[in-house]
Order: sequence, then structure tokens, then C-alpha cells
Amino acid sequence: MSFEQIITELNKAFEGIEGVPPHVLSKILNAFEMLIAQINLLKEENQKLKDENSRLKGEQGKPEVRKQTKSGKDTSSESERAPRAKPKKKRLKKKGMVSVDRTEGCAIPKETLPADAQFKGYKSVVVQDIQIRTNNVEFQKEVYYSPSLRKTFIADAPSGYEGGFGPVIKSLILEMHYNSQVTHSSIEQFFKNHGISISQATIARILTENLTLFHAEKDAIVGAGLASGYQQMDDTSARIKGQNYYTHVLCNAFYIAYFTRPHKDRLTIIEILSQGHMAFHFNEIAYGLMVAMGLSAKILSLIRLKNPASTMNRAELEAFLSACFPNPQNKPGNYFNSQRIIREAAAITAYQSLPSAVQILLTDDAPQFKAIIDSLALCWVHDGRHYKKLTPALAIHQEILAHFQGLYWEYYRKLLAYKTAPDNDQAELLRKDFRMLFETKTGYEELDRRIEKTKLKESALLLVLQHPELPLHNNTSELGARRQARYRDISFHTMSEAGTEAKDTFMTIGQTAKKLFVNIYHYIHDRITKKYQMPSLADIIEERFQQSFFSTA
Repeated sequence: MSFEQIITELNKAFEGIEGVPPHVLSKILNAFEMLIAQINLLKEENQKLKDENSRLKGEQGKPEVRKQTKSGKDTSSESERAPRAKPKKKRLKKKGMVSVDRTEGCAIPKETLPADAQFKGYKSVVVQDIQIRTNNVEFQKEVYYSPSLRKTFIADAPSGYEGGFGPVIKSLILEMHYNSQVTHSSIEQFFKNHGISISQATIARILTENLTLFHAEKDAIVGAGLASGYQQMDDTSARIKGQNYYTHVLCNAFYIAYFTRPHKDRLTIIEILSQGHMAFHFNEIAYGLMVAMGLSAKILSLIRLKNPASTMNRAELEAFLSACFPNPQNKPGNYFNSQRIIREAAAITAYQSLPSAVQILLTDDAPQFKAIIDSLALCWVHDGRHYKKLTPALAIHQEILAHFQGLYWEYYRKLLAYKTAPDNDQAELLRKDFRMLFETKTGYEELDRRIEKTKLKESALLLVLQHPELPLHNNTSELGARRQARYRDISFHTMSEAGTEAKDTFMTIGQTAKKLFVNIYHYIHDRITKKYQMPSLADIIEERFQQSFFSTA
């Protein structure tokens, strides 16, 4: 009898079982679940050992065949969490949505018409098309020479025409690569097909050099974004010259910003939130935080004895730590952990003292986000994913899990309804419902442990009751991280710091423009030509935030 057949027989045997005390039956069922889980782990380990044994004999192990998406465990909660939507109505094209550049008449050959045909006017049909042609310019620059100064004066070309290519080509290259995600070689082929002589090396230079103006635009976007209420964060993998990095996504309803860094620890998060101006404070608050984070009394006494300056920058802190720990070879584990705690506690204390410090941060439950912000909100979808990952083998436990998941997402929809009409009495009722739901004991021990973990996150999951503007999920930053993942499809890794910075800058500008319904090509062209006819994205963020603030006040 196969393993699957044994489980089928067990499910049948437990149906309608009588005469066994409920608590005893529950213990038996959970013991079976535990044994089944251990058997599955042992099967995986056994296969790995077989493969290794085969390789040692000079043979091949079991090939690693990537599972198809549909055959794997689906941990998405989209179908459960999404409110019941009405069927979408078929969208109709609105007249006037497409601009008309020229009008042409279409005549019917008169010989094809019957003799009694009467002219009744015209029927308007708009057809979209585009022209792609060269617009090469030969500038006749005035040249003057001053004998007294022995100097030649040559007129400048208009802004955007530096370097042998005009602003339209430069804007297209930047938009096509960073926003439309077209490869260098495809961009080169596109322009050559339309009569422009350009090399991939030139394209690479346009994509990475002379972008100071745009880097300043990104800084302004981040500054305005951080001042526009709650923040969301997530990260995804990136590579620079073959080395593993992380691209961090910082966003809310008004903007998305990207930061590629070598680490994803607390100091990296603080550096991003403080816009690169990270400081370190040593005071009683910092010392108390060090103790809470596990710093030993002996090390804390040593730090106090050294009497550090109240505020330090990163270089000063590293010099101070080197003086405190001159022999890193002694107990390296304790040495590095103590330094980590000191750095993080001092940086957190300094950041929280800033008037511009973020007040609310929505993330997943990753450890690097904890302790930085007092009001840390957690994502319901991430929490719900843990329930989707449970894989009970027995039918009775499958039914218990399905029933609880139904209650879970029913409560989630109550929170969605609360966000549309916040009310203090309703908030208190929802808190009581939360405690009642997550104090449930189902008898399926693995599920009960998972429920207990959710209960411990009450304050973070229910922060929305105090701040109804908060989303219940972290999808915005996850979708932003997906943009970086798609960029890896066309550019496996960036090859320089300039290329990485340019990628982060233009992904920030492009995705923020999309959120604000700004045409990214027109925006880039406006900045390259230095016409500044379009308002900055930072100004639009500030304006939209003010409008939303007063509309909810």
C-alpha cells in the first residue's frame, strides 16, 4: 500500500469514529500529522543522500526539475482577501480621448452608388497612427575671436543637444530602457531601423552619465514622499558586477523610491529613511535600548567608561568602536554582536529624535524593521500566507483549517469596511472580535500555534483602527519590488555604481510618475531641455498629500 493510500484509509477510518474521548482523539490525530510531516522530511533527506551517493560513485543524482507554478503550493490569498467584486462592465471608448492631428475625407466611388443614393453627411472615425522619422539639425554656431584675450568664443547649442544627439533621442533612450525595459541592443536596433547612427556604448553613456539633475529629482521625490504620511517598505534581490545586493522599495500612495544596497539590516533601513544623513546618539535612551537588545552589563560599563560624544557620524563611531574593542580575535561572535547592538541602538536613538522621522511604517514581519519606528504596522496578507502554507494530511484537519481561514478573511473584510467609515465604537468591537477569533483552540495543534503567533501581533495588525488611512496589506511595495525583479530580466546585473544609481533614480521617477498620472517621456524631455514647463514630481506629491489630508480632516 502506498503512502497516499494509507492517508486515504486513515481519513476514512477517522470519519464518524465513536467511543474515544475528544481530547484523546485530538492527540492521536495530531500525532499522525506530526509523523506524516516527519516522514515527508525524511523522504526529502533520503533522496538527497541517494543523490550525493550517486555523485560520489561518478554517477548522476536525480535531476532538479523546476516545478510548474500550478503544481506547487499556492500561497496567494488574493481570492480570499479581495472583497466580492461586481462583474466589470464593458468599457466603452470615450469620444475625444484621442487627439486628432489631421482630417482626411473618404469618398465612395460614385459609379458604385445606385442612382437614387442621397448624401447624408459624414461619419467620423478616429484611427491612431504615429510618424517616426529623423529630425537631424545642423547648427551654425557663431564664432568670435578676441585678440586682446587671445580667446575664441563659440555659441552654445540649445539645452539637450549636447553630445551629438538631441533631447528626443536622449529622452527615448532613458524612457525605453528604465521605464519600458528595453535592452541596449534592442534600443540600438530601433534607432538604426529609423536612420539614426548610434552605438551601444553611446546608449550606455546616455543611460548613466550627466544625470545630476535627475538624481536631484529623486532626492526631492524621496523628501516629499517621506513627508506625506505613512510609509511602506519591502526589498528584493539585485546584483552589481556579479555580487548579491538588495533593492529596497520605499513608498506610499503618492510615490515609489528605489535604493540598491549591499545589506538589508537595520542600519540600511535607517540610512534610507534618513536620506543618507545617518547619525549616532549616545545618551540614556540609547543605553536603555542597548540593554533591551541584549548588550551585556560589562560591555555597557565599558562604553560608559569611554565617555563617547553625544553625537557621532559613521566614521567617528567606527573609530570609537575600534578603541573599545582593540582585539577582535577574542570571542569574535560576542565582539561583532556587541558592536551591532551598539551601532543599531545609537542609530535608532538618533533617528527617532529627528523632527522628520517617520511615524508609521507598514512592512512584513522581517526583523530589520523592528524597533526603528514606534508604530510598526504589519501586513495581513503576509500573515495570512502562513495559514496557506499549512499542509494537513488528514481530512478533518483540512476542514478545520478551511473553516478558520474563512473566519480570518471575513474579519479582514470587516476591517476594510471600517476603513470607509471609522467609528470608535466599531473599533472597540473589532478589537474584541480579534481577541475572540485568535484565542480559538481548534484541536489541530499546528494551526493553533499559528493562531497564537497572529494573536501576539495584535497591536501591529490593528494599527489601522487608529489610522484608517493605512492599507491592510503591503502590496504597493511588493508590486514596486516586482518592477525591480522584471528589470533583472533585461539586465541581469548593473556593472558600476553609476549604472546602479541611474537605475534606482529612473525607476523612482518612472514609477512615481505613473502613480501621479504624469507622462514619463514628456517629463524626462522637459527636464533634458531645461524648459521646466511641467511641475516637479515632488511638488505634485506635496499637493496631492495636502489635498488628501484636508479631505479626510
